Amino acid sequence: MSLSDPLGDMLTRIRNAQRARHAACIAPASKLRANVLEALRREGYIRGYAQEEVRKGIAQLRIELKYLDGEPVIKEIHRVSKPGRRVYSKIKELPRVYAGLGVSILSTPRGVLSDAEARAANVGGEVLCRVF
Repeated sequence: MSLSDPLGDMLTRIRNAQRARHAACIAPASKLRANVLEALRREGYIRGYAQEEVRKGIAQLRIELKYLDGEPVIKEIHRVSKPGRRVYSKIKELPRVYAGLGVSILSTPRGVLSDAEARAANVGGEVLCRVF
Protein backbone atom coordinates (compact mmCIF):
# COMPACT_ATOMS: atom_id res chain seq x y z
CA MET A 1 0.00 0.00 0.00
CA SER A 2 1.36 3.37 -0.99
CA LEU A 3 1.20 6.24 1.47
CA SER A 4 1.21 9.87 0.41
CA ASP A 5 2.22 11.05 3.91
CA PRO A 6 4.28 8.42 5.79
CA LEU A 7 5.13 10.73 8.71
CA GLY A 8 1.46 11.64 9.16
CA ASP A 9 0.65 7.93 9.20
CA MET A 10 3.16 7.33 12.01
CA LEU A 11 1.77 10.22 14.06
CA THR A 12 -1.75 8.83 13.63
CA ARG A 13 -0.58 5.39 14.78
CA ILE A 14 0.91 6.98 17.92
CA ARG A 15 -2.27 9.00 18.56
CA ASN A 16 -4.53 5.95 18.13
CA ALA A 17 -2.33 3.68 20.26
CA GLN A 18 -2.29 6.16 23.14
CA ARG A 19 -6.06 6.60 23.02
CA ALA A 20 -6.40 2.81 23.21
CA ARG A 21 -3.86 2.75 26.12
CA HIS A 22 -1.42 0.47 24.30
CA ALA A 23 2.10 0.13 25.70
CA ALA A 24 3.69 0.25 22.25
CA CYS A 25 2.88 0.66 18.58
CA ILE A 26 4.57 -0.29 15.33
CA ALA A 27 5.24 1.79 12.20
CA PRO A 28 7.26 1.15 9.04
CA ALA A 29 10.83 2.39 9.38
CA SER A 30 12.50 5.29 7.61
CA LYS A 31 15.30 7.69 8.49
CA LEU A 32 12.92 10.67 8.84
CA ARG A 33 10.56 8.76 11.13
CA ALA A 34 13.47 7.55 13.28
CA ASN A 35 14.81 11.11 13.56
CA VAL A 36 11.38 12.46 14.60
CA LEU A 37 11.09 9.68 17.20
CA GLU A 38 14.56 10.54 18.51
CA ALA A 39 13.46 14.18 18.95
CA LEU A 40 10.30 13.01 20.78
CA ARG A 41 12.44 10.78 23.01
CA ARG A 42 14.84 13.63 23.83
CA GLU A 43 11.89 15.85 24.78
CA GLY A 44 10.39 13.10 26.99
CA TYR A 45 7.20 12.33 25.05
CA ILE A 46 7.98 8.65 24.42
CA ARG A 47 9.99 6.08 26.39
CA GLY A 48 12.00 5.02 23.37
CA TYR A 49 11.94 3.20 20.08
CA ALA A 50 13.75 0.34 18.40
CA GLN A 51 14.19 -0.64 14.78
CA GLU A 52 13.34 -4.28 14.08
CA GLU A 53 13.95 -6.09 10.82
CA VAL A 54 10.83 -7.97 9.69
CA ARG A 55 12.58 -9.61 6.74
CA LYS A 56 15.55 -8.71 4.61
CA GLY A 57 15.24 -5.10 3.48
CA ILE A 58 11.99 -4.46 5.39
CA ALA A 59 12.21 -2.84 8.83
CA GLN A 60 9.74 -1.45 11.31
CA LEU A 61 9.93 0.84 14.31
CA ARG A 62 8.58 -0.32 17.66
CA ILE A 63 7.59 2.80 19.61
CA GLU A 64 7.35 2.53 23.41
CA LEU A 65 4.66 4.96 24.57
CA LYS A 66 4.86 6.88 27.83
CA TYR A 67 2.13 7.36 30.45
CA LEU A 68 2.07 9.44 33.62
CA ASP A 69 -0.38 8.29 36.33
CA GLY A 70 -2.27 6.30 33.72
CA GLU A 71 -2.70 9.29 31.39
CA PRO A 72 -0.84 9.58 28.07
CA VAL A 73 2.04 12.07 28.08
CA ILE A 74 1.12 13.13 24.52
CA LYS A 75 -2.21 14.95 24.68
CA GLU A 76 -2.06 16.29 21.11
CA ILE A 77 0.13 15.42 18.16
CA HIS A 78 -0.56 17.11 14.81
CA ARG A 79 1.11 17.18 11.41
CA VAL A 80 1.81 20.78 10.37
CA SER A 81 3.68 20.57 7.04
CA LYS A 82 1.81 18.22 4.72
CA PRO A 83 2.62 17.01 1.18
CA GLY A 84 0.03 19.40 -0.28
CA ARG A 85 1.17 22.40 1.77
CA ARG A 86 4.70 22.67 3.10
CA VAL A 87 5.19 25.00 6.06
CA TYR A 88 8.59 26.60 6.62
CA SER A 89 9.55 28.94 9.42
CA LYS A 90 12.40 31.32 10.07
CA ILE A 91 13.82 31.04 13.54
CA LYS A 92 12.45 34.47 14.54
CA GLU A 93 8.96 33.55 13.32
CA LEU A 94 8.85 30.07 14.87
CA PRO A 95 5.59 29.85 16.84
CA ARG A 96 5.55 28.60 20.43
CA VAL A 97 3.22 25.66 21.09
CA TYR A 98 0.91 26.44 24.01
CA ALA A 99 3.18 29.25 25.22
CA GLY A 100 6.18 26.94 25.43
CA LEU A 101 4.44 23.97 27.11
CA GLY A 102 4.43 22.01 23.84
CA VAL A 103 7.08 21.31 21.23
CA SER A 104 7.39 21.80 17.48
CA ILE A 105 9.56 19.33 15.57
CA LEU A 106 11.52 20.87 12.68
CA SER A 107 13.56 19.51 9.82
CA THR A 108 16.60 21.81 9.64
CA PRO A 109 19.95 21.79 7.86
CA ARG A 110 21.38 20.41 11.13
CA GLY A 111 18.91 17.52 11.27
CA VAL A 112 15.53 17.00 12.92
CA LEU A 113 15.35 19.21 16.02
CA SER A 114 12.80 20.40 18.54
CA ASP A 115 11.94 24.10 18.53
CA ALA A 116 14.11 24.74 21.62
CA GLU A 117 17.10 23.01 20.01
CA ALA A 118 16.53 24.95 16.77
CA ARG A 119 16.44 28.25 18.67
CA ALA A 120 19.68 27.33 20.46
CA ALA A 121 21.31 26.43 17.11
CA ASN A 122 19.75 29.54 15.47
CA VAL A 123 18.34 27.62 12.49
CA GLY A 124 14.88 27.49 10.94
CA GLY A 125 13.36 24.90 8.67
CA GLU A 126 10.28 22.89 7.79
CA VAL A 127 7.81 22.54 10.69
CA LEU A 128 6.99 18.82 10.62
CA CYS A 129 4.64 18.49 13.59
CA ARG A 130 3.64 19.92 16.95
CA VAL A 131 3.22 17.98 20.17
CA PHE A 132 1.60 18.87 23.47
